[in-house]
Amino acid sequence: MFKEIGNKPLRYFIIAIYFLIILFCAIEINFLYLFGYSPTYRDIKTPNMRIASELYTADGKLIGRYYKENRTPIDFKQITQGTINALVATEDARFYNHYGVDIYSVFSSAASTFTGDKRGGSTITQQLAKNLYRTRNNKQQGFIKHIPLARTLVYKLKEWTTALKLEHQYSKNEILTMYFNTVTFGSNTYGLKTAAKKYFNKEPEKLDIQHSAMLVGMLKATTTYNPDNNPEKTLERRNVVLSQMEKYNYISKQEFERYKSRPLGLTKGEVVEDNRGDSYLRSAVSRYLEDWCESNGYDLYESGLKIYTTIDSKLQQYAEEAMKEQMKILQQRLNNAWGDQNPWRDSNGDEIKDFPEKAAQRLPVYSYLKKKYNNNQDSINYYLNKPKKMKIFSWNGDKEVEYSTIDSIKYYAKILNTGMMTMDPMNGHIKVWVGGVDFDHFNFDHVNQAKRQAGSTFKPFAYLAALESGMSPCDKFVDKPVKIEYDENNTTLYWEPKNADYNFTGREMTLRHAMGRSVNSVTAQITQQVGWDNVVKYAHECGIESKLKSVPSVSLGSNDVSVYEMVKAYGTFLNNGKKTEPILVYKITDNEGHVLEEFKAKQKQVISEEIAWLMLYMFRGGMDEPGGTSQALWEWDLWKKGNQIGGKTGTSSDYVDGWYMGITKDLVTGIWVGCDERSVHFRSSGTGEGSHTALPIFGRFMEKVYHDPSTGYTYGPFPKPTVDITREYNCQTVIIPSDTLTVDTTMTDSLMVPEESEVEEPADSAFQNKPYQKPSDNKPSTPTNPTQPQIKTEPQTNREKRQEARRQRREEQNN
Repeated sequence: MFKEIGNKPLRYFIIAIYFLIILFCAIEINFLYLFGYSPTYRDIKTPNMRIASELYTADGKLIGRYYKENRTPIDFKQITQGTINALVATEDARFYNHYGVDIYSVFSSAASTFTGDKRGGSTITQQLAKNLYRTRNNKQQGFIKHIPLARTLVYKLKEWTTALKLEHQYSKNEILTMYFNTVTFGSNTYGLKTAAKKYFNKEPEKLDIQHSAMLVGMLKATTTYNPDNNPEKTLERRNVVLSQMEKYNYISKQEFERYKSRPLGLTKGEVVEDNRGDSYLRSAVSRYLEDWCESNGYDLYESGLKIYTTIDSKLQQYAEEAMKEQMKILQQRLNNAWGDQNPWRDSNGDEIKDFPEKAAQRLPVYSYLKKKYNNNQDSINYYLNKPKKMKIFSWNGDKEVEYSTIDSIKYYAKILNTGMMTMDPMNGHIKVWVGGVDFDHFNFDHVNQAKRQAGSTFKPFAYLAALESGMSPCDKFVDKPVKIEYDENNTTLYWEPKNADYNFTGREMTLRHAMGRSVNSVTAQITQQVGWDNVVKYAHECGIESKLKSVPSVSLGSNDVSVYEMVKAYGTFLNNGKKTEPILVYKITDNEGHVLEEFKAKQKQVISEEIAWLMLYMFRGGMDEPGGTSQALWEWDLWKKGNQIGGKTGTSSDYVDGWYMGITKDLVTGIWVGCDERSVHFRSSGTGEGSHTALPIFGRFMEKVYHDPSTGYTYGPFPKPTVDITREYNCQTVIIPSDTLTVDTTMTDSLMVPEESEVEEPADSAFQNKPYQKPSDNKPSTPTNPTQPQIKTEPQTNREKRQEARRQRREEQNN
C-alpha cells in the first residue's frame, strides 16, 4: 500500500503516522503487558486527588487528618489571576490554545535538546497527567521499562494520551484547579493552599503577585528553589517568573521593576502537616474504618473523606484532664511505694532478677542483633547496655537522657498506664476514648487492644445469672467459708475462695448487699449454684467477646477482657436489656460534603427489661449498701438533685490491675489502670485497689461534666422501670444501732489470686460497726422493718472525711 505513494518523504511520514497510531493503541491496551497500565476514561472522570481525610468530633471540631501527601484542596475561585498568569507565563504560554499537547513546544524542545540545551516541552495538562496518575511509577510500567530510549518515548506518549483525555473531559479552569491541588512544593507540602499557608501564612486568594511568582518558581526544582534552604536562588528564580509575566504582558515594565525589587517576604504559618493530630482516637478510627474503606473502594489517606466521630469534645477534654490529674498522683505513689527497690516481682513477691534481659529478648531489635552478631551474647549485651541519647516520657514533660536499651526497659516498666471509654448505650455512641497516658510514647491502645484481668468488675455477670435463674436482689446467702469441687482435665480440684481480710462475718446478706460490698464468699456460692458456664454465657450475651475460661473463679474476674467490651456489656443494663454495638463514627462524607455513609448501632434484646432494671438497682448498692465499694465517690461533688450512680470496682491479684465501671442515668464509663508490665504492681490495698486508682478518675471526670451545663449531662436518678417489677427488691440491709455511726469512704475491693484459678475479693474488716449513711440529697428507702432505727443523713464526721480527702488530693496534685 505504501509503495504506491511516489513521494518518499510523504510515504515515510505516513508510515510514521501509522506506526504511532499502532503504538498508541498498543500502549492503551498494554499489549502483551509491555507498556504497563494507562489511565482509562473512568480514571479521568474520577481522578484521585490524594486529598487528606479529616477527622471531626461530633460537635464539629477538627481533631486529626490522615494523609500520605499533605494537601488541602481549593476551588478555582480561590486562585488569584496573578497566580494563574505566573503559571501560564512560565510553564505553558500557549495553554489556552492547545488541546493538551503543544506540538510547537514539542519540536522546539526536541531541537533544543539536540543542540545541548535541554528544555521541557510538557504542557500544564501533561504535568497534571504525570502528577495525578503517576504515569512514571513502577506499578504503571511494563517490560519496556528495561529499554532506556523506548521507555522515555512510552512515558511521553502516555502523558500525551492522558493529557488529551483530560482536555476532552475538563475545562481549562478545571485543569488549572486540579493542577494547583496536586502539584508538590517540596518538604511534604502539596497543593497551593498548603504552600501559601506554609510560606506566607495566607489563604491562596490573598497572595500578592510576587508571592505567586515565588511559589510558581519553586515548581522547577523544589529543593534548589526552596526559600528555607536557598533564599538567594529562590529570589533569583522568582524574578525569572516575573520577567516571563512581563514578556507575555501579564504585568507592565513598571510592575516588573517594582515586584522584583521586593524581598521574598516570608511569613511562616502553622501548617497541619506538622501535626496530623496523631492520637489514640485517630488510630482507633483508622482501625475502625479499615474494612469499610476496603469494601467501598476508598483510601483513608488519599480519598479526602470527612469523618465525623461520635466523640464529644468537651467530655473527651474532661476525661483527659481527669486522667492526667489522677495518673500523675498514682505514678508518684507507685514510685514512693517501691523507693529504690525494683518493682518487678514474681507470684511470691520476690524480685525477678533477669527481668530486663528477658524483656529485651521480646523486642524486635533483638532478632536483628542475634543475626548481626551471629548469636554472640557478649556483643548483644554490649549493644543493649550501651547508653545513647533519647527522649523519655515523664509527667513533668519529655526528658532528654542517655539511657541504654536496658535502662529504657527498666524505666518504662514502672510507668502506669490507663484506658478509658465512655458510651451512651441508648444509641451506641462512644463519647470518650482515652487509649493511654501519652500516644507519642505508648502507641498501644488500652481501650480495645489491651486485655487485662477484670477483677471484681466481672462479678455482676454472676448476679445476672442469679436473677435469670429466678432469684431476687433480696435473696440471702451467708458470708462463710466455701469449698467448691470441680473437675479439670479429669482431675478433681477444690477451690476455697477467701475474703481479702481472710475473715468471714457469718452473717446473712442479700444479693444486693453482697454485690455492693463485693463479698467473695457469697459470689462464689452464687456461681456454684447457677453454674459457672451460665456466668460465661450471660457475659457473652451482654457483650463480652473475649474467650472466657469457664472455671469456678470466673465470676471474680480471672479472665482477661478489654475496657471496650466491658463498657459494651455494662451498657446492656442501662439500655433496658438491649446489647448495643458501640460505634465510633456516625457519618462519612466526601470532600464536598456529600454523605457517603451514616452509621447506626446494632441492638439486640438479650435480657428482659425487668432483669436489666433490677441489675441497675443492684449496681446502686455500691453506694447505697453499708460498706459499698463505690462510696469513695463521696469525695467528689456528685450527689445533688437526687443523683444516682451505680458502679463496680475491681482489682486483680497483687494489685496489678485497677478497674472502675461507672453507670449514670445517661452514660457508662469503664476505666483500667495498671502497668503494661504485669509483674509491676502496687504493694498495698490502700494504694493499688480499683477504688484508689480507677475510681478517682471517674469521680473527677463526672464532677467536671456535671459542673459544665453546656455538656447537656445533668444530675438525676436512674430511669424508672418501664415494666412491672415482679420480684422483691426494696430490701434494706439491717443496720446495727451504734453510738459511733460512721461511713467508710475508702472501702477495699481487691481481687486476690493465690493460684491460677483461685480468685478472691476483700470484704470490709469493720463491716459490723460501720453502717451506711445516705447522702443528704437522697431520701432513704422505706425499711422493710418498721422498727429499724433511722439514721441521720450524712453526719458531720462524713462531711469532714470528704473535706479532708479533697484537701489531701489537692495537695497531691500541687506537689
